[in-house]
Amino acid sequence: MRSRPNPAPATSSAQSDVSLPLRGGVDVPGDLESAASAAQAPAPYATAVLEQLCSVCDEHELGALSSRPEGLALLVGTDLLAVQEALMGPVGSHGLVKGSAEHLVRLGGKRLRPLCVALAARVGEPCDDHVRDLGVAVELVHSATLLHDDVVDLGDARRGAPAARLVYGNAASIFAGDLLLIEAIRRVVSTELPNLLPSMLDSIDEMIGAESLQLACRDLVVVDLATYEAVVVGKTGALFGWALHAGGRAGGCSPEVCAALELFGRELGYTFQLVDDLLDLCGDSEHMGKCLFTDLREGKATYPLILAMARDPELRPRVEAMFSAAADVEADASEMASIVAAIAATGALDETRAVAAQRSEAAVAALAGVPEGPARSGLAGLCELLLRRIR
Repeated sequence: MRSRPNPAPATSSAQSDVSLPLRGGVDVPGDLESAASAAQAPAPYATAVLEQLCSVCDEHELGALSSRPEGLALLVGTDLLAVQEALMGPVGSHGLVKGSAEHLVRLGGKRLRPLCVALAARVGEPCDDHVRDLGVAVELVHSATLLHDDVVDLGDARRGAPAARLVYGNAASIFAGDLLLIEAIRRVVSTELPNLLPSMLDSIDEMIGAESLQLACRDLVVVDLATYEAVVVGKTGALFGWALHAGGRAGGCSPEVCAALELFGRELGYTFQLVDDLLDLCGDSEHMGKCLFTDLREGKATYPLILAMARDPELRPRVEAMFSAAADVEADASEMASIVAAIAATGALDETRAVAAQRSEAAVAALAGVPEGPARSGLAGLCELLLRRIR
């Protein structure tokens, strides 16, 4: 592998020169405009998760990674910064739609899926441009789903700022999601890697199927674990799986290694969703950039909720009442906190943590089919990093 320079700080000019125009000719409430402007402040999005991952890998002495003097930062740091720079560029030229798309993308995020692409690619010997373009593609697909989700769920906040739909409107946000999907397709096509675009389209199709299933189950308290798993496998696991598969393809890995990477990605995605389910009930809203109990308010059955209702018959009517109520966030906050306490009393939160650990172990086991090295160690570290969020 070639020598790589030290990655530049994430507060480079690519971030500090960001401009997020609000919709012209439309009055935007002052508090929304102020919050949107505050969200433009530069932050080390491209390196924050990477720094945490380096710490985890060093602490757990994960294989060759801990012994490499240049460490993980030199392995994929430049890749992540290239992805970040590309994401901070202009998206399309369609007025409000362009503004809505850029509003979300430039708010940052963990960039976990591009990190997965980069680590999988560095299992082999990739072309840097391919790593960048595929990392951008997977983040744009993810961002498109968030834009659409916020319209469907009537979401008000995303990543600690007003949701794009509040600033630019629902229609612009829907078209912005479509625009990001088109740009993602262009990025994949530009790599000229055979059959990679069909595999991404298959993943998006799988995601839509899972969203459709979740929509059909919306506000239905009676949801079994089999249905929950079908939603998670398609909605979250599919894109993580494609990110790892695409990275492996970019690195020139064999079909067997790419299959192992994809399996790892799907299990990582399942772990991610279980962690997200827990954080919705007992996380730090300020750190997450969104309100607690969002899934509860939106009528989405999560893993701990499904378990708890099966164990406590008195919990079901309370949840049904909450799902059907005209939600006033302040008025029902105490009832939501009481419901969370009741869920915890059933042991559902602890069991969800245990299942997340099991799926994480399954992900690590899938790495047996991936050659040893710092990239594989970094992937194993991602599993530990996710679990740390719920300990």
